[in-house]
Amino acid sequence: MRFPQRFLSLHAAPVRSFVPACSTADTHSLERLQDFVSRASRLFVISGAGLSTESGIPDYRSEGVGLYARTDRRPMQHAEFVRSAKSRQRYWARNFVGWPQFSSHRPNSAHEALQQWERRGKLHWLVTQNVDALHSKAGQKRLTELHGCVHRVLCLGCGAISAREELQTQFVALNPDWRAQTGGVAPDGDVFIDDDQVLNFRVPSCESCGGILKPEVTFFGDTVNKATVQFVHDRLGESDAVLVVGTSLQVYSGYRFLLAAGDRKMSVAIVNIGSTRADHLAELKVSGRCGEVLSVIQPL
Repeated sequence: MRFPQRFLSLHAAPVRSFVPACSTADTHSLERLQDFVSRASRLFVISGAGLSTESGIPDYRSEGVGLYARTDRRPMQHAEFVRSAKSRQRYWARNFVGWPQFSSHRPNSAHEALQQWERRGKLHWLVTQNVDALHSKAGQKRLTELHGCVHRVLCLGCGAISAREELQTQFVALNPDWRAQTGGVAPDGDVFIDDDQVLNFRVPSCESCGGILKPEVTFFGDTVNKATVQFVHDRLGESDAVLVVGTSLQVYSGYRFLLAAGDRKMSVAIVNIGSTRADHLAELKVSGRCGEVLSVIQPL
């Protein structure tokens, strides 16, 4: 398939400040990616934060614009959240303030393209490392949220799952007069608030058992459920090619599936801005914004 000249100027369109600088993918790379997708009949896709930066959600590692580049702040650790009531208070206060904006983010053209591929029978399974629910909002069904989703809340005591929106209502009821001055937004849905502002913020317990409430996500330092990992390996085994989109694969929980694909001699292509941990496994690497690239690839 020949790509018209107009796609070479798409980078001039306004994008969110969380997307790192990148030139538009060249025509030859797009043609090779189109051939790669066309040859696959059961495509396995793994997506990461680079897919959601185009929806206005920052990531951690992007050069110049990721959280690690902009601040000295680091994400919540699982052990800290579990052992420290003060850390939970701080986390939930920040999350409470950031939730209205974070939950309002919408899928972008990359999410929509992948959903179309599923609808057309090209995409066999999609595994996302993102916790923002944007794939679900786009209508993706053949989906595993590898690290969970912040739109769900888990009780560490009884295991009950509830909607994050319900917890927001409880926060409002418990903290009717609480206010805070906020800074920038973080990738996991919270915002920057000075610690002295969260001292009076009240956090509810599980209504069923009184247990600790935690986002139903895999925090740093925690591990992905073994059954989930095995389920994804099974879907990978049913597939005939792997496409990586918007992730450097620095976290092993996602990288392991590329190692498995390499062991099986599966064809691998990568769409990402910057290098990835699996570049040596890929027959094709396309450097470009996920939305701009995927939206011109047809699921033939």
